[in-house]
Amino acid sequence: MTVTQTEVVKTKNRSRAKKIGRIALIVIGGIVAAVILFLAITFIADKIGSKTDEKKIEAYGQLVPVDGKKMSVYIEGTGKETIVLLPGYGTAGPALDFKPLIAELSPYYKVVAVEPFGYGLSDQTDKERTTDNIVSEIHEALQQLGIDRFILMGHSITGIYGLDYVNKYPGEVTAFAGIDTSVPTQGGMDAKLPIQEFRLLNKSGLLRLILKVGSDPYASLGYDEHTREQLKLLSNRNSNEDTTLNELKNLYKNFVDARKLSFPPDLPLIFFIQSNNTGVKDWTALHEEQIKDSVHGKLIKLDGDHYLHHTQSKVIAEDFRKFMDEVK
Repeated sequence: MTVTQTEVVKTKNRSRAKKIGRIALIVIGGIVAAVILFLAITFIADKIGSKTDEKKIEAYGQLVPVDGKKMSVYIEGTGKETIVLLPGYGTAGPALDFKPLIAELSPYYKVVAVEPFGYGLSDQTDKERTTDNIVSEIHEALQQLGIDRFILMGHSITGIYGLDYVNKYPGEVTAFAGIDTSVPTQGGMDAKLPIQEFRLLNKSGLLRLILKVGSDPYASLGYDEHTREQLKLLSNRNSNEDTTLNELKNLYKNFVDARKLSFPPDLPLIFFIQSNNTGVKDWTALHEEQIKDSVHGKLIKLDGDHYLHHTQSKVIAEDFRKFMDEVK
């Protein structure tokens, strides 16, 4: 039986294809093994890093018992009037993040920076992060401290939680000051958020790696090196943890629920907002709508990004004091 030239070629081609297939499988297997090894290393490094970080994080303020857990509260200043400071969503270490603003306010006021559960040195919690729960917990912390009459000042999401607070506990808040605060009717809050992906980044240890190789957001803001280092540690500790991810899951519902609320007309109301916010449509108009019925309402535009207190703390403090003098 004679083997034709065509059959020889086919045999060689099949042999070559099998060889290429084996090589491809080896390469793919190598890549998969490398990825698994990389993920294993990042996971283990994250676990070790977390334990190391906990030893480096320095305590500040005091821990207040709230709902069977501990909530961190930092107090500075001895003024006759009290300002309660609340953070924006996801701020890893609120008391340290507010440091420039606290320095400007504390010579004139008693400043109380509250770190809700999942923030700063506060405990995590399994309780659903609805506005009602968050506000009730903050109220309980203030009650534990004997604070029942104060000015409420806060950043970003405080525009939602603060709105609920002044309506839920009338008579406690004597004025509200918003730092680029959220508005219930602002657009884009119904966007689907990749919460599971955020959780995976955290649990896998990849988030720690990303934060390590990324730039320091506080580097050029005048924060001292020690504070920046503590903020990095708190960011590793709190970023994308279950408590704040649950808050993110409830974000749109919390905005919708706030739409039925408004600030009391007789409550002094001042907003410091970005002068050029291109991310949210009608940013200025939304805040003007909030103060239009206020007996003492004021809107001040400032240059800067969303975290205005990072660069405009002195102006915020000075303009706030002038405003409070005007309404007395």
